[in-house]
Amino acid sequence: MSHPPKEALRRGWCPGTLKPMETGDGWLVRLHPPGARLTSAQLRRIAALAADHGNGLIEISARANLQLRGVTAASHPKLVASLLAEHLVDEHEGEGPQRLTLLSPLASPPRHDGGAPIDTILLAERIERAARTIPGLPAKFGIVVDDCRLQSLDGFTGDIRLFGTDAGRVILCLADRLWRGPLDESEAAPAVEAILRGFSALRRDAPERIRRLRDLPPDALAGLTTLPEASAPAPRPPPRRAGLFALEGNRFAALIGLPFGRCDAATLDRLGAHAEAGAEVRFSPWRGLAFRDLGLAQAERLLALAGELGLVTRDDEPRLSVQACTGSPACSRAETPAMADAAALAGAAADLIARGATFHVSGCVKACAHPAAADLTLVGRAGRYDVVCGGTARDEPIATLDLSAIVARLQPGHEFYARLTEAAHPTESRA
Repeated sequence: MSHPPKEALRRGWCPGTLKPMETGDGWLVRLHPPGARLTSAQLRRIAALAADHGNGLIEISARANLQLRGVTAASHPKLVASLLAEHLVDEHEGEGPQRLTLLSPLASPPRHDGGAPIDTILLAERIERAARTIPGLPAKFGIVVDDCRLQSLDGFTGDIRLFGTDAGRVILCLADRLWRGPLDESEAAPAVEAILRGFSALRRDAPERIRRLRDLPPDALAGLTTLPEASAPAPRPPPRRAGLFALEGNRFAALIGLPFGRCDAATLDRLGAHAEAGAEVRFSPWRGLAFRDLGLAQAERLLALAGELGLVTRDDEPRLSVQACTGSPACSRAETPAMADAAALAGAAADLIARGATFHVSGCVKACAHPAAADLTLVGRAGRYDVVCGGTARDEPIATLDLSAIVARLQPGHEFYARLTEAAHPTESRA
C-alpha cells in the first residue's frame, strides 16, 4: 500500500483511516466503524492495533469519532490493511464526510408499547447511504438525529437537525435556525438528500466562501426545502452523560467517559475484556463509550472497573464539563499543554462546574475540541492563555494570563468566579 499523498497530511485536514493527519506525535488516524458501533471483541482488537501501529493513545472526539495517535509512515499501511481486512472500518475514498450523522449512543428502535418516536439508527443509515452519492459536501458537515428521548442532543451544533416529535413524525432544522416540517419518518431521508444536493450545487460556485449551511444567506437557506415553517421544540434538560442506564427488555447500558476524550490501549482492552460477549459498543459525543445490552450486575461491574481505571462514571464528574484538545507536545499547532492544564482546571473549578459553568481549554485558536461558546474559554498563546468569557476561541479576550493566575481568579471573591457564578446554569435536572 502506498503512502498517503502529502496534501492529505496537511494540518487542518479532517482525517480518516486512509487519509491521516500529521500531528506532533505522529499521524492521527480516525476510524469509522460500520454503523458507528463495535462488538467488545472488535474494541479489543482496535486497542491491540493502536498499541502495535501507534503510540497506544486512543481518543473519542466531540463528534463521537474514534482516533488512534502516533501512527507512522511505516506503520500506517499495515494498520489500514488490518482494519480493512477485519471489517473494522467503513470508509470511502471521496473528499466528502466519512460520517455525517450524530445520534445518542443509547438510541434504540421504536417499540409497539412506546419508547422512541422514530428509529434514529435506521434514519441515520439511510442518510449516510444517500450522502455518499452527493459530490462536493465538505468533510466537516454534520447532521444531528435526535429521537427526543433519553439523551438530549440540543447542545450539539449541526448543519441539519432532525427531531422526532411523535410516532413516526419528524421536524428538521437548517443551520440551527430554520425549522421546517413536520413530515413522516419515511420522508425524512429523501428530504435531507434533496437539501444536501441543493447545498452542494450552491457550494460548487463558491467552495471557499460556502463551507457550511450557516454560510448561506437567509433566502438561499430557506430555498433548500419547500417544507412549511415549524415551531422549534421546547428546550430539554441537559442529558446524563455517564453512568448506568436502563434499556428495554431488562437490559442496561454503561456509559463511560474518557477523561478529555483520551485513554490508552491497555485501558480500552480491559474494558472490552470485562464486557459481555454480546455487548454492543457505541461512541458517545460526550467523549466516551457506551457498552449496551448488558445485564445489571455486568453493567455495574464494568462501571466499577472504569472507576478504578480513572475513567468517568458519574455525570457530576468535573472533567465532563471541561472540553480540551490534545495540546502540546502531541499537537504541533498547540501553544500550551491544553489537556494537562484542563485537568488542573477541572479540579480548581469543581464548585463552579457543579453550579453548571462550562469550560473550554484550547491549545490554539482552531478550537478542535469545542468550536462553540463556553462560559470560560482559554486559548493557548505562547505558553499562556487568552481568556474569553461567554464566547468562542475566536472572540475577543479580556486578558492573557498563565494558568496559575487563571486558577487564582476562579476562587471565591475573585473576578472570574463572580462572572461564572452569574453565567452558570443549574445541572441538577439532567435526565
